Amino acid sequence: MTHEDAGHYARKHGPKAVVNTATRDMLSIRAIKGKLPCAVAFKVAKDLGRSPKDVGRTADLMELRLVKCQLGLFGYYPKKSILKPLSSVNTDLEKVILEELKDNRLPCKKAWEIAKRFGVHKIKLGSACNALEIKIAPCQLGAF
Repeated sequence: MTHEDAGHYARKHGPKAVVNTATRDMLSIRAIKGKLPCAVAFKVAKDLGRSPKDVGRTADLMELRLVKCQLGLFGYYPKKSILKPLSSVNTDLEKVILEELKDNRLPCKKAWEIAKRFGVHKIKLGSACNALEIKIAPCQLGAF
């Protein structure tokens, strides 16, 4: 969703979307001033045995703003992104990234898997994709 959609995240799920009460209760405790960091959303998903997508949907229905993307793509104040420009990308890493593209984009989940496989921080993988001019989508939480 775009910045203009801020505060209207529930719209994308339609009027019949239902909030999972256990997830809602946990997010109510963990969110700060209407914001929910990506890492916290994933911790809630793990703790409750829910999918990240389900937690993201509940966050949307609660009008919580997702922040501090673990790939560095969004939610950092005052800058939107914290990606550091890379002058080059490891050729093996680039090859795997290119192999995992779907519709010219790298799914967030695949980005996490590649980062783990290569032993690099998720933000560094986000920077590598940025250097290669590859968009990461879809987000596991449904932010984009």
